[in-house]
Amino acid sequence: MTTKPNTVETWNIYGNHQLARKLQLPELDRWDWGIPGAGPGIEALGDVKGLRVLDLGSGLGRHAARLAALGADVTAVDASPAQHQRAVTRYADTTPGLRLVCADAVAHLRDGEPYDLIYSVCSMPYLSPDRLLPVLAEALVPGGRLLFSALHTNSAGTGPSSGLVARPEILRLPGTTEEHQVMMWTLAPELWEDLLVQHGLRLETVTTVDSPDPSNHVSYRLFAARRPQRDASRVGAVPAVPGR
Repeated sequence: MTTKPNTVETWNIYGNHQLARKLQLPELDRWDWGIPGAGPGIEALGDVKGLRVLDLGSGLGRHAARLAALGADVTAVDASPAQHQRAVTRYADTTPGLRLVCADAVAHLRDGEPYDLIYSVCSMPYLSPDRLLPVLAEALVPGGRLLFSALHTNSAGTGPSSGLVARPEILRLPGTTEEHQVMMWTLAPELWEDLLVQHGLRLETVTTVDSPDPSNHVSYRLFAARRPQRDASRVGAVPAVPGR
């Protein structure tokens, strides 16, 4: 999910842990953007049939496989070899409409053909926005859409940062109390908007995804943005949404 070696290493620990557990998760019965049963589902993506789609930080690949089953041409990219292996183990190379790639996201975006839709379920904040967003914006066709969910408030109740800096967050291995530190860009929505606009994208909506359990402080934001149809020769000229 990121080029930072410590973060890739941590996700390799996570992926190898899940491979060792041999836990057979079912196919998705509901699409979530961070908190199960909360917020919008797959409808946020619209009709994906026939679209060229990229899943950034795809992990096990269940989201990508769901879209492939709906007729999208989906590339699922993850930088962690262990996470990629989980996906390859689950989904054969012959799965129609699904291509699994182990690669640095920025390198893949820079070298590939543009996409109609790029999405990320909780993974984009592991990459430096300054490194990712310039190539991501260029990797969308004119009129193409970007949807991504990002951590807003963690389990300790700590809200987002107002500056463009990464901070440590905790990744817990499923089924254990073992915790690992990962670095994330947990940013305020207005900062995400400024970054998107700076790189030629237009923010369309920000959706709050909160847990229905009042004792659970974790909160996400789902961002939907678009590359304008016009040739964006004036990067950064798209105005910010008032009041956000």
